[in-house]
Amino acid sequence: MLRLGISIGMLSGIILGLCLKWIEWLTGKQVYTLLLNVDFIPIIGPIQWPEWVEFVFHLLIAVAIGIVFVYIVGKLNNMSIRKIVLCSFLLTLPTIPLYFPLTLLALKPTPAVDDTVAIFYWTAGHLIFAAALVFGYIILKRRL
Repeated sequence: MLRLGISIGMLSGIILGLCLKWIEWLTGKQVYTLLLNVDFIPIIGPIQWPEWVEFVFHLLIAVAIGIVFVYIVGKLNNMSIRKIVLCSFLLTLPTIPLYFPLTLLALKPTPAVDDTVAIFYWTAGHLIFAAALVFGYIILKRRL
């Protein structure tokens, strides 16, 4: 169960990261920068981390969500696909409004707190993350 949660979280986190990196590259909206930003966190914030380390920080959060997702789905035996999807979206939902405090706390340039296009990209990326949790669960459950 733990291995499945880690795998699903990694897969979903990588998909989210790649989506937001591609969006940032394509549009210039700094949603990937916001996703990886840790500059406001005491102790680790002042350090100039390479991008890959910041991505690992992001993946740690994604893995935690993946583990919780698999735990909940596993505890509620015989869940329908509809309930699995609902569980995934409910777990992911709190990450969407994080856009606002993360933007306000960021020291490096990130999208404006009222940038509706960036908010849309951020939301879309996280909804893709939620969908990746579900598809990852369906595919990897049989293999792990």
